[in-house]
Amino acid sequence: MLIGIPKEIKEGEYRISIVPAGVKTLVDAGHRVLIEKKAGEGSGISDEDFIRAGAKMKESNKDIWEESEMIMKVKEPLPQEYDLMHEGQIIFTYFHLAPERELTRVLLERKVIGIAYETIELDDGTLPLLTPMSEIAGRMAVHIGAYFLQKEHNGRGVLLAGVPGVEPANVVILGGGVVGTNAAKIALGMGADVTVLDINLNRLRYLDDLYFGSIKTIMSNIQNVGETVSRADLLIGGILIHGALTPHVVTRAMVSYMQRGSVIIDVSVDQGGCIETTRPTSHEDPTYEVDGVIHYCVANMPGAVARTSTFALTNTTFPYCLKMANMGYREAMRSDKALMKGLNTSDGKVTYKPVAEALNLEYLKVEF
Repeated sequence: MLIGIPKEIKEGEYRISIVPAGVKTLVDAGHRVLIEKKAGEGSGISDEDFIRAGAKMKESNKDIWEESEMIMKVKEPLPQEYDLMHEGQIIFTYFHLAPERELTRVLLERKVIGIAYETIELDDGTLPLLTPMSEIAGRMAVHIGAYFLQKEHNGRGVLLAGVPGVEPANVVILGGGVVGTNAAKIALGMGADVTVLDINLNRLRYLDDLYFGSIKTIMSNIQNVGETVSRADLLIGGILIHGALTPHVVTRAMVSYMQRGSVIIDVSVDQGGCIETTRPTSHEDPTYEVDGVIHYCVANMPGAVARTSTFALTNTTFPYCLKMANMGYREAMRSDKALMKGLNTSDGKVTYKPVAEALNLEYLKVEF
C-alpha cells in the first residue's frame, strides 16, 4: 500500500501521524511511505530521520494526496484540503464529525473511506486511540488553568495550592473519564481543592478509591452542577459521548454566576463542548471572556506539546495502520471489531450511527 503523511496545516498543530520506527516497519513489510518535507520538524523529527527509515519525501502535499491510497493525519482535513481527496481513498485521522457538517458533506460527496481515531472502540468500551490525547489534555488543562488564573492574564489572582492560612483554589471537573481522572491527578498534586462530577456512580466510587477520598465526588445533576460551578475558580469540561455531540451540561446562566476572573477549560470542545458558552479557539488566540469568565477552548490542546503527543499517539495508531496496510481495510475490519467501529464514512454514506444522528443524515450499517 502507498501511505501518505501530509504536514498538518491546522493553526498551532505541530504533531505528525508517524515516527521513523513506523516508517521502517511499513517499508520492511513492502509498503511505500510518502512524507511531506518538514512535516516532522514540530515534533523534533527531521527529514533525514524519515529518509533513513525508508520514506520518500515530497515537496508538495498535493502530490501526497493525489498518489496515496491511505492518508494518515492527526487532525481533520481542512477546507484547503477538501479538493485533494479522491474516491476510495482511506483517510485515517481524528475527524470528530458530529459538529462538522461541511466536512462530512465533502467526505460523502467524494466517497472517502473515513476512519476516525476517536471512534475505534474495544469490547470494554475504551477508546484506545483517544485515550493518550485525553490523558495529555487532562493534564495540560490544570497547568493552563493555573496560568490564566494569574491576575496579569485577567484571572482572579488565585494560586492553585494556596498557602498556609489561605485556602487553595477550587477546581471543578465535569466528567470522571480519562480527561477528568488525569486533570484530578494534576490538580490534586498541585494542592488544589478538587471536585469531580459524573453521572456514573461506579466511576465516582473508583475515583474515590483511587485518590483515597482526597477529592470530592458528586453525582452530576442540574442542581449539583449549578452549585459547584458557581464556586469554581477553575472549571474543566471533560465530558465525552462516543462520537456524538457533547451535551451542554453547564448553561449560560450558570456561567453568569461564576466569579469574575475564574477560568473555564473545555476539553470537550472538539465534540461541541459541554458548556453552553464555549466555542473553538486556537493556540494563537486561545481565550475569550463571557461575563468576565475566561474561556480557553483550544480544540487541539496536545498540539502544544507536540513531541510527547506524537509519540504517545503513534504508539496506539500505528498497529491499526499496519494491519490495514498488510490486509487491506476491509479484511482488517473483518478481523478487528474495534477497528470496524472507526469507520465513519464509506461509499458516500455515514457509517457511524452517532454522527448520522447528530447531523440528521442517513445511517448505513456496514459489515465486511
